[in-house]
Amino acid sequence: LGRGADNAVTELAATAEDTLYLDGTGRLDFTKTWDGGFVGTGRGLLVSGGDPQSGNAGYVAFETVEGELDGRRGGFALHQFGTMSGGSPTLSYAIVPGSGTGDLTGISGTIDLDIVDGHHEVTIRYSLA
Repeated sequence: LGRGADNAVTELAATAEDTLYLDGTGRLDFTKTWDGGFVGTGRGLLVSGGDPQSGNAGYVAFETVEGELDGRRGGFALHQFGTMSGGSPTLSYAIVPGSGTGDLTGISGTIDLDIVDGHHEVTIRYSLA
């Protein structure tokens, strides 16, 4: 059964380390407030490399979220993998299999992300086993 939940990330706070291990790498710890079909909070870690100013970079992020999705309480983990080559971005954003808790046990799915005027808008496409 497929479902969709439209959301907006209403707050994003981050703490960055400019250099992780090598020049051109970085680490970002973040918290988010989600609002919409999913209402809750998220905490995560993003590791990046490359030169975003030249249009060539990549990142991996892992986030855990807790809250209520379409009336079901629980949590799950999200995984993001993004690259940019020649200024063209690609993104994979998914719910980590086996990570659901509470009423969201058995959740699987993907996330569509649109950035409009610097504001993150997401659609959660999910199913429950």
